[in-house]
Amino acid sequence: MRVAALYDIHGNLPALEVVLAEVAREKVDAIVVGGDVLWGPLQPECLGLLRAAGALFLAGNCERDVLGAVDESSRWCRDQLTTHDVRFVSAWPDTLELEIEGLGRAHFCHATPRSVDENLTCLTADDDVAAALFGVDAEIVVCGHTHVQLDRRVPDSPRLVNAGSVGLPYQGQTGAFWAILGAAVEFRRTPYEVESAFALLSETGFPGAADIFGESLRGRISAESATAFFESKRHGS
Repeated sequence: MRVAALYDIHGNLPALEVVLAEVAREKVDAIVVGGDVLWGPLQPECLGLLRAAGALFLAGNCERDVLGAVDESSRWCRDQLTTHDVRFVSAWPDTLELEIEGLGRAHFCHATPRSVDENLTCLTADDDVAAALFGVDAEIVVCGHTHVQLDRRVPDSPRLVNAGSVGLPYQGQTGAFWAILGAAVEFRRTPYEVESAFALLSETGFPGAADIFGESLRGRISAESATAFFESKRHGS
């Protein structure tokens, strides 16, 4: 089995379209969407494309926030969804597991197996990573949430892979970032025309779209700065 892991789409339809076109060429056996499809400009359109592709869905922290309408931007996002969309997203599980030949049992989650909003980075202490993955009976844990691709091994714990972000990457490069899991882990970067995408996303009325997407889509947020930020949040700073 080969699996495409798509995380943190955030309503970025142009990025999702080019990734799904590449996924189709790869002829994978499954598409796992690991949360945070929501909280972004073009959520219903992204949901429609992913459902048509037969994707398997997991909930992320932004699905929780949008469904709960916790702030202005989340309320805007909730208002874009139909009753059917809300019912569909509300049913997403937090985790799923698949057997992948060559990698073994893969445990998919949004952030960590125990939380949809816990930050794990390349700077997180080994003991903290081990604690976050404790009790998972799988060879590999696949996550997202921090929008930075990662492949990390901690003694006596599953391998930890972050697939990156399709729609709002923090990689210091333009493009949509995702992964294919098969005989090996293949990190992917799919290029697309970010200026036209930015213009489209900015026209939707999503609160703060220009600030939120401008720096990310143009590759101006480095993996190092994003990692330092997420790690600081672990320590409450």
